[in-house]
Amino acid sequence: MRDEHRELRLFLNLAQTLNFGRTSLDCHVSPATLTRTVQRLEADLGHRLFDRGPRGVSLTAEGHRFREYAVQALDLWGAYREERPDPAVLTGRLEVFATVTACQALLPDLLAPFRAAYPQVRLDLRTGDAAAALARLDEGEVDVAVAGIPARMPESLVSRTVAVTDLVMVTARDHPDLGLAGSFVLPHRGLVRDAADRWFRARGTAPEIACEPDSHEGLLTLVALGCGTGLVPRLVLENSTVRDRLAVLPTDPAPEPFPIGLCVRRADLRRPLVAALWSMADQHDAGDARGAAHEK
Repeated sequence: MRDEHRELRLFLNLAQTLNFGRTSLDCHVSPATLTRTVQRLEADLGHRLFDRGPRGVSLTAEGHRFREYAVQALDLWGAYREERPDPAVLTGRLEVFATVTACQALLPDLLAPFRAAYPQVRLDLRTGDAAAALARLDEGEVDVAVAGIPARMPESLVSRTVAVTDLVMVTARDHPDLGLAGSFVLPHRGLVRDAADRWFRARGTAPEIACEPDSHEGLLTLVALGCGTGLVPRLVLENSTVRDRLAVLPTDPAPEPFPIGLCVRRADLRRPLVAALWSMADQHDAGDARGAAHEK
């Protein structure tokens, strides 16, 4: 089923940036997906919305008209969903996406007040690759994601920090010869991989990559097996079943801290279930790992 509101949000972002690459990054969609979205809209409308030429991308006259429609349509949709029922009878289903580590380390404390206040709400948890969290949220597959917060959040999303964790270099305890001079096990993609790439550039080195797993948990297993040195959030290490087989290596400079946030679609803050959880996140205390709550 097509998500017409998502298509409008993608169109509005592109109408603002006039850059397919930038919108793809901001909205966490592939360039091919963005191109297909624009082509579907243009086919439905029977008009070109963008001119693509040597000087770049620009809105056509119909594109300007359609932008006014898209803004009004999303505003009306938000206003329609703004009415909130009595919290005492709040019901429905809330779909939450998080990694396995976040489910174990963060969600029990984060969701407990919500569960106590609204016991009739059904909570559905989905787990998977951390790098896909924001894309799945932005595409409407889930209502809420607990995920790493990028420096640039898509305009359609908003986040509130619930924890901050260090990024640490780890190696196998029984392979003392491994270290920062050896090969590395790094995430295939995502924010931790981006942080690792920045750290190596700052040192002026290019790492020899041994493995590129999809998950942080899988990364730690490969490191424990002696496949190389890895970079992971300390939160993942502390909740890993193989942590006793691993050792943390000192680094100078230390990789930048890694913020983890409750992320929702901006338009969904008007939805009663999402708004209720969002308001409770401000009261969440993740102990020593917690960062100051903020919105992006």
